[in-house]
Amino acid sequence: MTALPPARRIRRTLLVGVISTGLAAGLAACGDDDPDAGTNGVGKLAPGKIQSRTVKAAQGADAVHVSGTVVSSGKTYKLDMRLNADGGSGSVTTGGSTFRLLRVGEHLYLKAGTDFWTHSDDDKSGHDEGAAAEKLDGKYVKVPTGDPAYKRLSTFTDKEVLLDGLLTLHGTVEKGDRGTSGGVRTIELTGDKGAGGTLDVSLEGTAYPMRLERAGGAGTLQLADWGRDFTLREPESGDTVDYGQALPSS
Repeated sequence: MTALPPARRIRRTLLVGVISTGLAAGLAACGDDDPDAGTNGVGKLAPGKIQSRTVKAAQGADAVHVSGTVVSSGKTYKLDMRLNADGGSGSVTTGGSTFRLLRVGEHLYLKAGTDFWTHSDDDKSGHDEGAAAEKLDGKYVKVPTGDPAYKRLSTFTDKEVLLDGLLTLHGTVEKGDRGTSGGVRTIELTGDKGAGGTLDVSLEGTAYPMRLERAGGAGTLQLADWGRDFTLREPESGDTVDYGQALPSS
């Protein structure tokens, strides 16, 4: 074989490089035309199947961080809760007051400042409101299981109950736009074109729900840290107050 002169070898090398680069760019461009390239593939599924898959993923996760607002019975609640199978921990704000909730198994505790407790109604057990507020200030108050507040408050600490009530889209479910939530690529599901709620589902990794706009303007929630478990511990005895059979109604 006759060797190519140096100049021709250089030109040939450059030509091969240009063709290779152009081919790679062309292939990349073709890939960019597919909105599901590099995703978990749920974007190609029918809306109902995406919804069932994301609900199943949420139910199967060990833990989740829920933050945002929920409107219920005319009241707005701002949540920042970490939930797992054993309970939950975090804060709830409503009516200008913020309190912390901690549930470990069946034991539910509420922690708040004097401003929260002084907003309570007259204490049926006969305790002086001001004295009770000082006693309860900054302490974990054990909520009796028989108190009406127990069921309402424990809902915020129960992963299964809370998510079952939130991850519902009403009406006909359709696929919407692709976007991002917390830096994660998502696909949107809408109920009745958004009037029945909107749910953003992850297109990366497991198809977890990432963001929810509830129907009727009933709040918006971010769902993060799926599967990132944490430890729940009972508060120290010195930080706990047992108020009795019923809390001051607030």
